[in-house]
Amino acid sequence: MLSLAAECVFTGTELLERATVHIRGGLIADVTPGVAANASLLEGILAPGLIDAQVNGGGGVLFNDAPTLETLRTITAAHGQLGVTSLMATLITDERGKIGRAIAAMDQAIAEEVQGLLGLHLEGPWLSAPKRGVHPQGFLRALDAGDLRDLTAKRAWPVMVTVAPEQASPEDVRALVAAGVVVSIGHTAAAHDQVEALVKAGATGFTHLFNAMPPLEGRKPGAVGVALTDTSTWAGLILDGIHVHPMSARVALAAKTASRLFLVSDAMATVGSHDSGMKLFGEQITVSEGALRTADGTLAGAHLDMASAARNAVAMLGASTADALRMATLTPAEFLGVAGQRGRIGIGARADMVLLSSQLDVRNVWVAGKLVS
Repeated sequence: MLSLAAECVFTGTELLERATVHIRGGLIADVTPGVAANASLLEGILAPGLIDAQVNGGGGVLFNDAPTLETLRTITAAHGQLGVTSLMATLITDERGKIGRAIAAMDQAIAEEVQGLLGLHLEGPWLSAPKRGVHPQGFLRALDAGDLRDLTAKRAWPVMVTVAPEQASPEDVRALVAAGVVVSIGHTAAAHDQVEALVKAGATGFTHLFNAMPPLEGRKPGAVGVALTDTSTWAGLILDGIHVHPMSARVALAAKTASRLFLVSDAMATVGSHDSGMKLFGEQITVSEGALRTADGTLAGAHLDMASAARNAVAMLGASTADALRMATLTPAEFLGVAGQRGRIGIGARADMVLLSSQLDVRNVWVAGKLVS
């Protein structure tokens, strides 16, 4: 048995001072107060490994460019060094054949137990053209019978889709949810009643809240209004201080709380690399003042990692350390339906953990109880 003691242990819901985590067979066997006799004391906060539901790329590669096993290895390794032990590889809107290739790559990667890989997030192509962002308009389309057949096939890993009410019906959502697919609403200009219809059908999330959706208005609450008031749903937030103004993010935290608002990186290829730019569908994207933008200034994903997002939650939102870490661990795990195994330090959970400084800088990473970084 491996025993790790730390000045502070974050369980997913609370901070414990001076506690020991006992690990057996890659799982957490127990958490006991104080420093066990067979454990040395680690300085800092021992927390569950960070969980990111929206990762487009990292380490210099983008999943859309090459949806392969090697790409997934590179992306997970880059984010693993940054404290992420579970990520949803994200494929944005692309030609129809890319989805099949992405699914095949995921099947192979999961079979080979690629460290840090949780599942697949398909962000489109079922999105609204007026709110498409950098998603190519020529590939946008309505969700059809072929999509439903492919998406509802039984798989050994989580599938998440982002859809707009303009391109997916409540019947579509019911079919997806019945098959275990996590449905999130995003890239939409739909009115609040259209959004509510998908929530009633089983959609449980909102993709990068505030971005790619109309602002909240007194007479037009839209997707933002539904997200902020529906207590049954979760919402992802890109917290780099650029995608969302800190004041708007504080409103979201006050409305949703840390148990329903979670952090995402929306990371692109530049994260975990020394690259200052990248190509997206042939267009040059450049890192400028911490943001990735096209030549006309459109945001194109984010140059952000999860630990930085957690630090920003404390600095920009005034969140407690516990709330900042919850939004990067247990809350996304609950949204993705994997909280039984991930996102917490408790008996029976996977021993995926990260040691952080008091300022939430990453020091060490463990996956299934093995030190990997």
